[in-house]
Amino acid sequence: MSQDNVMDAERRFWVGTTCAVGGAAAVGVAVPFVSTFAPSERAKAAGAPVEVDVGDLKPGEMRTVEWRGKPVWIVRRTPEQLASLKATDPLVADPKSERNPAEITPEYARNEYRSIKPEFLVAVGICPHLGCSPSTRFAEGPQPSLPADWHGGFLCPCHGSTFDMAGRVYKNKPSPDNLTIPPYEFLSDSRIIVGVDAKTKA
Repeated sequence: MSQDNVMDAERRFWVGTTCAVGGAAAVGVAVPFVSTFAPSERAKAAGAPVEVDVGDLKPGEMRTVEWRGKPVWIVRRTPEQLASLKATDPLVADPKSERNPAEITPEYARNEYRSIKPEFLVAVGICPHLGCSPSTRFAEGPQPSLPADWHGGFLCPCHGSTFDMAGRVYKNKPSPDNLTIPPYEFLSDSRIIVGVDAKTKA
């Protein structure tokens, strides 16, 4: 074999070896890269309905669950907190939840309590203004950043929006809307499922 042929054979060998190694490296890099496009189990669960046991929730207590990456509050209101809604009717901006009802308040929550069962409020704990999470201010009476005739509810620490015990925003506050009521239903007297209702099943 001539020297030129030997050199051509060696060149083909090294070109082939380089391509094979490069291809293997590309596959090794691509596999973890492509896997990042597959949703994680946590991401799948973020949109799934969430079942909540409220049987041990006492009047005046609140439980928070995560649904679609958002906090959802479940408040078991006391008789006094329910009665306070009459007093806040003239003070809130949208007492009958008529603003954007399809997006904010499902049909079964378009009542004075904004809920299926009066004692249980189920609401997304995010202020519609800029997405902050309000804090609970259930005690009545004057408090820092609250009016002297405060009836209990929620205070957004970012820009001062206040909401009553039905999640209705007070007048002249930055939030343009009431707190959102998510789709939900009762599976039993003590279990709620958040993320599902008759409309979403249809």
